[in-house]
Amino acid sequence: MAKIKERGKYDYNFDGFVEKFEKSIYGSFKGEWRLKLLKEDLQELHKGAPLDVWDAGCGLGQMALWFARAGHRVTCNDISFKMLEKAKASFAEAGVEATVHQVPAQEVAVTLPQQDLVLYHAVIEWTAKPLETLEIVADRVKPGGHLSLLFFNEHALIYRNVMQGSWRLGTILQNRWYGRGKRLTPPHPQLPEIILAWLKAHDFEVKVQTGIRVFHDYMSKSALEETDMEELMALEYRYCRQETYRNMGRYIHVLAQRL
Repeated sequence: MAKIKERGKYDYNFDGFVEKFEKSIYGSFKGEWRLKLLKEDLQELHKGAPLDVWDAGCGLGQMALWFARAGHRVTCNDISFKMLEKAKASFAEAGVEATVHQVPAQEVAVTLPQQDLVLYHAVIEWTAKPLETLEIVADRVKPGGHLSLLFFNEHALIYRNVMQGSWRLGTILQNRWYGRGKRLTPPHPQLPEIILAWLKAHDFEVKVQTGIRVFHDYMSKSALEETDMEELMALEYRYCRQETYRNMGRYIHVLAQRL
């Protein structure tokens, strides 16, 4: 795994963070909400005829498993051996099959035929060359197929850190997205305006855009403790696909069709 000071120079390997992802992220409200909205955005494709699906950077394999269980032909990859072992165990437990590669997405793309659906979730911000890698991955979408792109939002990162104040202001002024904090912050957060322009320039039409956690992550711990979570989630759901608010989500999901 790359050292913290080298973060951003190489594609990031999460072998050292499997338990954190499994328990603190996917085993929490945050992970549950993220998966809920992703599945809603992808529901029409999921319930349709069997598709060729590539999960590029599948992590623990939740989305790959969801599609495999529905009868879709799934290929997935990750550079983390430990993540893939967890994913393969989930596939085996569910009695479904998927083709698994422990290599970067750039290497899988060289031999993979074009796909009906490519999932590229929370990976771009951890790659050394984000837009170059996106181009390689997106090229595997066949005409008429779909790209499901989830990315860590730079707007949300800036706003949240400024609201917290203290030493964080200096890191934002220096465009340094990681450093003294305890959180695992990606080195290359993305701007939605740049991503949407890129998709248009590469002949993709956006079908759905969703902001994930448009309010929750800006609230203090004390505010969250005093908040009715059902009311908060009702508000999250009301505003997550409205234009202004969706661009302030901690993550943004875009489902785009290749023309």
